[in-house]
Amino acid sequence: MAVVHSGTSRAFARGGQPAIVAEGLTKIYRSRKSEVRALDGVDLTVDEGTVLGLLGPNGAGKTTTVRILATLLKPDAGRATVAGYDIATQADALRGVIGLSGQYAAVDENLTARENLWMFGRLYQLRSAEATSRASELLEEFELGDAADRVVKTFSGGMRRRLDLASALIGRPRLLFLDEPTTGLDPRGRMGMWDVIRGLVRDGTTLLLTTQYLEEADELADTIAVVDHGKIIARGTADELKSQVGGERIEVVVRERDDIARAVELLTATGGDEPSVDEHTRRITIAATGGADRLIGVLRDLDEANIRIDDIGLRRPTLDDVFLSITGHAAQEAAGDNGGSDS
Repeated sequence: MAVVHSGTSRAFARGGQPAIVAEGLTKIYRSRKSEVRALDGVDLTVDEGTVLGLLGPNGAGKTTTVRILATLLKPDAGRATVAGYDIATQADALRGVIGLSGQYAAVDENLTARENLWMFGRLYQLRSAEATSRASELLEEFELGDAADRVVKTFSGGMRRRLDLASALIGRPRLLFLDEPTTGLDPRGRMGMWDVIRGLVRDGTTLLLTTQYLEEADELADTIAVVDHGKIIARGTADELKSQVGGERIEVVVRERDDIARAVELLTATGGDEPSVDEHTRRITIAATGGADRLIGVLRDLDEANIRIDDIGLRRPTLDDVFLSITGHAAQEAAGDNGGSDS
Protein backbone atom coordinates (compact mmCIF):
# COMPACT_ATOMS: atom_id res chain seq x y z
CA MET A 1 0.00 0.00 0.00
CA ALA A 2 1.11 3.58 -0.38
CA VAL A 3 1.26 6.11 2.41
CA VAL A 4 -1.01 9.04 1.66
CA HIS A 5 0.23 12.40 2.85
CA SER A 6 -0.62 16.05 2.66
CA GLY A 7 1.63 18.21 0.56
CA THR A 8 4.45 17.36 -1.84
CA SER A 9 7.73 15.78 -0.79
CA ARG A 10 10.51 17.94 0.51
CA ALA A 11 13.99 17.53 1.91
CA PHE A 12 14.51 15.95 5.30
CA ALA A 13 13.59 18.33 8.07
CA ARG A 14 16.95 18.23 9.80
CA GLY A 15 19.96 17.53 7.64
CA GLY A 16 23.09 15.85 8.92
CA GLN A 17 21.44 13.13 10.99
CA PRO A 18 20.39 9.55 10.23
CA ALA A 19 17.23 9.12 8.18
CA ILE A 20 15.82 6.63 10.69
CA VAL A 21 16.59 6.23 14.38
CA ALA A 22 14.52 3.77 16.41
CA GLU A 23 15.07 2.93 20.05
CA GLY A 24 13.33 0.17 22.00
CA LEU A 25 10.32 -0.24 19.71
CA THR A 26 7.86 -2.66 21.29
CA LYS A 27 4.51 -3.87 20.00
CA ILE A 28 2.27 -6.36 21.79
CA TYR A 29 -0.85 -7.94 20.32
CA ARG A 30 -3.24 -9.17 23.00
CA SER A 31 -6.27 -11.41 22.87
CA ARG A 32 -8.29 -13.21 25.51
CA LYS A 33 -6.14 -16.31 25.22
CA SER A 34 -2.71 -15.04 24.33
CA GLU A 35 -0.23 -12.21 24.18
CA VAL A 36 2.12 -11.94 21.22
CA ARG A 37 5.15 -9.67 21.48
CA ALA A 38 5.57 -8.81 17.80
CA LEU A 39 8.41 -6.37 18.56
CA ASP A 40 10.58 -6.65 21.64
CA GLY A 41 12.85 -3.63 21.92
CA VAL A 42 13.96 -3.02 18.32
CA ASP A 43 16.81 -0.54 17.79
CA LEU A 44 17.61 0.65 14.26
CA THR A 45 19.69 3.34 12.59
CA VAL A 46 19.60 4.05 8.84
CA ASP A 47 21.87 6.69 7.34
CA GLU A 48 20.46 9.01 4.69
CA GLY A 49 21.02 7.78 1.14
CA THR A 50 21.65 4.15 2.18
CA VAL A 51 19.67 0.89 2.10
CA LEU A 52 18.97 -1.15 5.22
CA GLY A 53 17.78 -4.69 4.61
CA LEU A 54 15.53 -5.99 7.38
CA LEU A 55 15.95 -9.74 7.01
CA GLY A 56 13.83 -12.42 8.63
CA PRO A 57 11.17 -15.09 8.09
CA ASN A 58 7.43 -14.61 8.20
CA GLY A 59 6.36 -13.75 11.73
CA ALA A 60 9.70 -12.23 12.73
CA GLY A 61 8.37 -8.67 13.12
CA LYS A 62 9.52 -6.99 9.91
CA THR A 63 6.14 -5.70 8.75
CA THR A 64 5.24 -4.46 12.23
CA THR A 65 8.49 -2.47 12.28
CA VAL A 66 7.68 -0.91 8.91
CA ARG A 67 4.11 -0.06 9.90
CA ILE A 68 5.27 1.66 13.05
CA LEU A 69 7.98 3.68 11.28
CA ALA A 70 5.48 4.64 8.56
CA THR A 71 3.00 5.85 11.23
CA LEU A 72 0.41 3.16 10.44
CA LEU A 73 0.76 1.58 13.90
CA LYS A 74 1.57 3.05 17.29
CA PRO A 75 4.23 1.29 19.36
CA ASP A 76 3.46 0.22 22.91
CA ALA A 77 6.90 1.40 23.97
CA GLY A 78 9.99 2.99 22.50
CA ARG A 79 10.50 5.97 20.25
CA ALA A 80 11.65 6.72 16.72
CA THR A 81 12.40 9.57 14.38
CA VAL A 82 12.10 9.21 10.62
CA ALA A 83 13.51 11.91 8.34
CA GLY A 84 13.96 14.02 11.46
CA TYR A 85 10.31 13.76 12.52
CA ASP A 86 9.04 12.04 15.64
CA ILE A 87 6.67 9.24 14.62
CA ALA A 88 4.38 9.92 17.59
CA THR A 89 4.14 13.71 17.65
CA GLN A 90 4.89 14.70 14.04
CA ALA A 91 3.17 11.95 12.07
CA ASP A 92 1.37 14.31 9.66
CA ALA A 93 4.57 16.09 8.70
CA LEU A 94 6.43 12.79 8.40
CA ARG A 95 3.93 11.43 5.88
CA GLY A 96 4.96 14.24 3.57
CA VAL A 97 8.42 12.78 2.95
CA ILE A 98 7.93 9.00 2.90
CA GLY A 99 6.45 6.34 0.64
CA LEU A 100 5.45 2.76 1.36
CA SER A 101 5.04 -0.20 -0.95
CA GLY A 102 3.60 -3.18 0.90
CA GLN A 103 3.72 -6.92 0.35
CA TYR A 104 0.59 -6.94 -1.78
CA ALA A 105 -0.22 -4.48 -4.55
CA ALA A 106 -2.79 -1.96 -3.32
CA VAL A 107 -3.86 -0.68 -6.72
CA ASP A 108 -7.46 -0.79 -7.94
CA GLU A 109 -7.69 -3.61 -10.47
CA ASN A 110 -10.78 -2.11 -12.11
CA LEU A 111 -8.93 1.06 -13.09
CA THR A 112 -6.23 1.45 -15.71
CA ALA A 113 -2.61 1.93 -14.69
CA ARG A 114 -2.81 5.60 -15.66
CA GLU A 115 -6.03 6.12 -13.70
CA ASN A 116 -4.50 4.45 -10.63
CA LEU A 117 -1.47 6.72 -10.66
CA TRP A 118 -3.55 9.83 -11.29
CA MET A 119 -5.76 8.87 -8.33
CA PHE A 120 -2.74 8.39 -6.06
CA GLY A 121 -1.37 11.72 -7.24
CA ARG A 122 -4.59 13.46 -6.26
CA LEU A 123 -4.56 11.69 -2.90
CA TYR A 124 -1.05 13.06 -2.47
CA GLN A 125 -2.64 16.47 -3.13
CA LEU A 126 -0.97 17.03 -6.47
CA ARG A 127 -2.92 19.22 -8.87
CA SER A 128 -4.72 17.29 -11.60
CA ALA A 129 -2.32 18.37 -14.36
CA GLU A 130 0.70 17.55 -12.20
CA ALA A 131 -0.75 14.16 -11.27
CA THR A 132 -1.32 13.41 -14.97
CA SER A 133 2.22 14.44 -15.88
CA ARG A 134 3.77 12.50 -13.00
CA ALA A 135 1.73 9.41 -13.88
CA SER A 136 3.01 9.47 -17.48
CA GLU A 137 6.58 9.89 -16.24
CA LEU A 138 6.35 6.92 -13.88
CA LEU A 139 4.61 4.68 -16.42
CA GLU A 140 7.55 5.11 -18.77
CA GLU A 141 10.13 4.76 -15.97
CA PHE A 142 8.60 1.46 -14.85
CA GLU A 143 8.19 0.15 -18.41
CA LEU A 144 4.41 0.26 -18.21
CA GLY A 145 3.84 2.79 -20.99
CA ASP A 146 2.44 0.24 -23.44
CA ALA A 147 -0.02 -0.97 -20.81
CA ALA A 148 -0.90 2.45 -19.40
CA ASP A 149 -4.54 2.33 -20.52
CA ARG A 150 -5.20 -1.32 -19.75
CA VAL A 151 -7.23 -2.21 -16.65
CA VAL A 152 -4.99 -3.59 -13.92
CA LYS A 153 -6.93 -6.88 -13.64
CA THR A 154 -5.22 -7.90 -16.90
CA PHE A 155 -1.72 -7.27 -15.48
CA SER A 156 0.77 -9.93 -14.48
CA GLY A 157 2.01 -10.07 -10.88
CA GLY A 158 5.24 -8.34 -11.83
CA MET A 159 3.40 -5.51 -13.59
CA ARG A 160 1.17 -5.00 -10.54
CA ARG A 161 4.20 -4.85 -8.25
CA ARG A 162 5.83 -2.23 -10.49
CA LEU A 163 2.64 -0.20 -10.58
CA ASP A 164 2.31 -0.39 -6.80
CA LEU A 165 5.88 0.85 -6.37
CA ALA A 166 5.21 3.64 -8.86
CA SER A 167 2.19 4.71 -6.81
CA ALA A 168 4.40 4.96 -3.72
CA LEU A 169 6.80 7.21 -5.64
CA ILE A 170 4.31 9.61 -7.16
CA GLY A 171 4.89 12.15 -4.40
CA ARG A 172 8.70 11.97 -4.90
CA PRO A 173 9.46 10.70 -1.36
CA ARG A 174 13.00 11.00 -0.07
CA LEU A 175 12.57 7.91 2.11
CA LEU A 176 10.89 4.72 0.98
CA PHE A 177 9.74 1.62 2.86
CA LEU A 178 9.61 -1.52 0.70
CA ASP A 179 7.94 -4.42 2.46
CA GLU A 180 8.96 -7.60 0.61
CA PRO A 181 8.78 -5.92 -2.81
CA THR A 182 9.43 -9.14 -4.75
CA THR A 183 6.81 -11.31 -3.02
CA GLY A 184 5.13 -13.57 -5.57
CA LEU A 185 7.40 -12.64 -8.46
CA ASP A 186 9.11 -15.14 -10.73
CA PRO A 187 12.92 -14.92 -11.08
CA ARG A 188 12.70 -12.58 -14.07
CA GLY A 189 10.24 -10.30 -12.30
CA ARG A 190 12.42 -10.30 -9.19
CA MET A 191 15.51 -9.24 -11.11
CA GLY A 192 13.50 -6.53 -12.86
CA MET A 193 12.34 -5.18 -9.52
CA TRP A 194 15.95 -5.25 -8.28
CA ASP A 195 16.91 -3.03 -11.23
CA VAL A 196 14.15 -0.57 -10.32
CA ILE A 197 15.30 -0.46 -6.70
CA ARG A 198 18.93 0.05 -7.72
CA GLY A 199 17.79 3.03 -9.79
CA LEU A 200 16.10 4.57 -6.76
CA VAL A 201 19.29 4.15 -4.75
CA ARG A 202 21.37 5.79 -7.48
CA ASP A 203 19.01 8.76 -7.31
CA GLY A 204 19.72 9.12 -3.58
CA THR A 205 16.55 7.63 -2.09
CA THR A 206 16.91 6.18 1.41
CA LEU A 207 15.39 2.71 1.62
CA LEU A 208 14.31 0.34 4.35
CA LEU A 209 13.77 -2.99 2.63
CA THR A 210 12.23 -6.05 4.27
CA THR A 211 12.89 -9.46 2.78
CA GLN A 212 13.05 -13.18 3.56
CA TYR A 213 15.93 -13.70 1.17
CA LEU A 214 19.59 -13.25 2.09
CA GLU A 215 20.39 -13.12 -1.63
CA GLU A 216 18.04 -10.16 -2.07
CA ALA A 217 19.47 -8.31 0.90
CA ASP A 218 22.96 -9.10 -0.40
CA GLU A 219 22.11 -7.59 -3.80
CA LEU A 220 20.41 -4.43 -2.57
CA ALA A 221 21.35 -3.49 0.99
CA ASP A 222 24.32 -1.56 2.35
CA THR A 223 23.72 -3.08 5.77
CA ILE A 224 21.46 -5.86 7.03
CA ALA A 225 19.62 -6.34 10.32
CA VAL A 226 18.41 -9.89 11.06
CA VAL A 227 15.11 -10.13 12.96
CA ASP A 228 13.95 -13.10 15.01
CA HIS A 229 10.98 -13.19 17.41
CA GLY A 230 10.68 -9.39 17.35
CA LYS A 231 14.33 -8.72 18.16
CA ILE A 232 17.35 -7.66 16.14
CA ILE A 233 19.69 -10.62 16.61
CA ALA A 234 22.47 -9.63 14.21
CA ARG A 235 23.48 -6.74 12.03
CA GLY A 236 26.22 -6.00 9.54
CA THR A 237 27.01 -6.28 5.84
CA ALA A 238 26.10 -9.37 3.84
CA ASP A 239 29.74 -10.48 3.92
CA GLU A 240 29.88 -10.07 7.69
CA LEU A 241 26.76 -12.20 8.13
CA LYS A 242 28.07 -14.84 5.75
CA SER A 243 31.30 -15.01 7.69
CA GLN A 244 29.31 -16.09 10.75
CA VAL A 245 28.23 -19.26 8.92
CA GLY A 246 31.63 -20.01 7.43
CA GLY A 247 31.23 -18.38 4.04
CA GLU A 248 30.81 -20.39 0.86
CA ARG A 249 30.88 -24.18 0.83
CA ILE A 250 31.38 -26.88 -1.75
CA GLU A 251 28.78 -29.64 -1.84
CA VAL A 252 29.57 -32.94 -3.55
CA VAL A 253 27.12 -35.78 -4.10
CA VAL A 254 29.11 -38.98 -4.65
CA ARG A 255 27.49 -41.52 -6.97
CA GLU A 256 28.66 -44.67 -5.17
CA ARG A 257 28.22 -44.94 -1.42
CA ASP A 258 31.41 -46.99 -1.19
CA ASP A 259 33.38 -43.96 -2.48
CA ILE A 260 32.31 -41.62 0.35
CA ALA A 261 35.25 -42.48 2.62
CA ARG A 262 37.77 -42.02 -0.20
CA ALA A 263 36.19 -38.71 -1.19
CA VAL A 264 36.30 -37.44 2.39
CA GLU A 265 39.95 -38.46 2.69
CA LEU A 266 40.78 -36.67 -0.57
CA LEU A 267 38.95 -33.47 0.42
CA THR A 268 40.58 -33.45 3.85
CA ALA A 269 44.04 -33.93 2.32
CA THR A 270 43.66 -30.81 0.19
CA GLY A 271 43.30 -28.66 3.29
CA GLY A 272 40.47 -26.81 4.98
CA ASP A 273 38.01 -27.78 7.67
CA GLU A 274 36.80 -31.32 8.28
CA PRO A 275 33.98 -32.10 5.80
CA SER A 276 30.48 -32.87 6.99
CA VAL A 277 28.93 -36.04 5.57
CA ASP A 278 25.33 -37.10 5.03
CA GLU A 279 25.52 -40.85 4.40
CA HIS A 280 21.87 -41.07 3.37
CA THR A 281 22.15 -38.57 0.51
CA ARG A 282 25.86 -39.30 -0.15
CA ARG A 283 26.45 -35.56 0.23
CA ILE A 284 29.78 -34.17 1.42
CA THR A 285 30.12 -30.50 2.38
CA ILE A 286 33.38 -28.64 2.91
CA ALA A 287 34.40 -24.98 3.31
CA ALA A 288 35.15 -23.36 -0.03
CA THR A 289 38.20 -21.29 0.92
CA GLY A 290 39.23 -19.86 -2.42
CA GLY A 291 35.73 -19.95 -3.92
CA ALA A 292 35.51 -21.04 -7.55
CA ASP A 293 39.22 -21.93 -7.72
CA ARG A 294 38.72 -24.37 -4.86
CA LEU A 295 35.72 -25.87 -6.63
CA ILE A 296 37.75 -26.46 -9.80
CA GLY A 297 40.50 -28.09 -7.75
CA VAL A 298 38.08 -30.42 -5.98
CA LEU A 299 36.49 -31.44 -9.27
CA ARG A 300 39.91 -32.21 -10.77
CA ASP A 301 41.03 -34.22 -7.74
CA LEU A 302 37.85 -36.31 -7.74
CA ASP A 303 38.24 -37.01 -11.45
CA GLU A 304 41.87 -38.06 -11.06
CA ALA A 305 40.86 -40.40 -8.21
CA ASN A 306 38.14 -41.89 -10.45
CA ILE A 307 35.43 -40.96 -7.94
CA ARG A 308 32.23 -40.46 -9.88
CA ILE A 309 29.78 -37.77 -8.71
CA ASP A 310 26.13 -36.98 -9.35
CA ASP A 311 26.37 -33.31 -8.45
CA ILE A 312 28.84 -30.66 -7.32
CA GLY A 313 28.39 -26.98 -6.65
CA LEU A 314 29.46 -23.86 -4.81
CA ARG A 315 26.83 -23.12 -2.18
CA ARG A 316 26.35 -19.68 -0.69
CA PRO A 317 24.88 -19.20 2.80
CA THR A 318 21.09 -18.94 2.95
CA LEU A 319 18.75 -17.33 5.44
CA ASP A 320 18.41 -20.71 7.13
CA ASP A 321 22.19 -20.92 7.45
CA VAL A 322 22.28 -17.51 9.14
CA PHE A 323 19.49 -18.44 11.53
CA LEU A 324 21.01 -21.79 12.33
CA SER A 325 24.34 -20.15 13.09
CA ILE A 326 22.94 -17.33 15.21
CA THR A 327 19.89 -18.87 16.87
CA GLY A 328 20.34 -22.62 16.60
CA HIS A 329 17.07 -23.05 14.72
CA ALA A 330 15.98 -22.74 11.11
CA ALA A 331 14.12 -19.76 9.73
CA GLN A 332 11.01 -21.85 9.04
CA GLU A 333 10.68 -22.64 12.73
CA ALA A 334 10.56 -18.93 13.52
CA ALA A 335 7.80 -18.41 10.97
CA GLY A 336 5.25 -20.09 13.21
CA ASP A 337 5.63 -17.41 15.86
CA ASN A 338 4.18 -13.93 16.25
CA GLY A 339 0.82 -15.17 15.13
CA GLY A 340 2.04 -15.92 11.62
CA SER A 341 0.43 -12.76 10.23
CA ASP A 342 3.40 -10.45 10.38
CA SER A 343 6.50 -10.81 8.33
